[in-house]
Amino acid sequence: MENLTDEELMEFVVGGNLDMMRYLFLRYHIKIYNFCFQMTRDKHLSKDITQEVFYKVLKHRETYKQSKFSSWLYAIARNLCKDHYKILNKTQRLNDNDLKDSYKINNTRSESLGSIRQLNFALDQLSDSDRELIVMGKYQGLKYHEIAEITNSTLGAVKTKMHRAMQKLKDSYFLKTKHHEL
Repeated sequence: MENLTDEELMEFVVGGNLDMMRYLFLRYHIKIYNFCFQMTRDKHLSKDITQEVFYKVLKHRETYKQSKFSSWLYAIARNLCKDHYKILNKTQRLNDNDLKDSYKINNTRSESLGSIRQLNFALDQLSDSDRELIVMGKYQGLKYHEIAEITNSTLGAVKTKMHRAMQKLKDSYFLKTKHHEL
């Protein structure tokens, strides 16, 4: 079963074989959690949203349209994060413990905790849509065409928006870095 594509596994789930959902969960739960964490900056909320994402996949499996499963899954996660943003009004911020958890989650990176703090500060300065693009593209490794599908946008628009968002991130990051050096 592990050799099946996501789409093939989802066909089984749609057909009523809910045991196949286990394989999709194993493939994606960490990625979805990390996406949610980068968007909400709250590890407990991210766990809750991750659970809700997979619950919605099961509950609404009949609405799956044979498209790329990961795009559909990220679209669900994106919408749930947006719903929680509206509820929380973006009042929660990272504290040092959350930064350490983020560092453990992203342990393949060699940046210091200070650099992570500066990067997260720079990410927080971006609009929700810019931060979302960067998280999907750079943290989650989604391709531009996948992001276009998730966000109901065109490939060209995603490329342009990503370029602009990355420039804003760089400007904010280096402004924060220079401020710390002074």
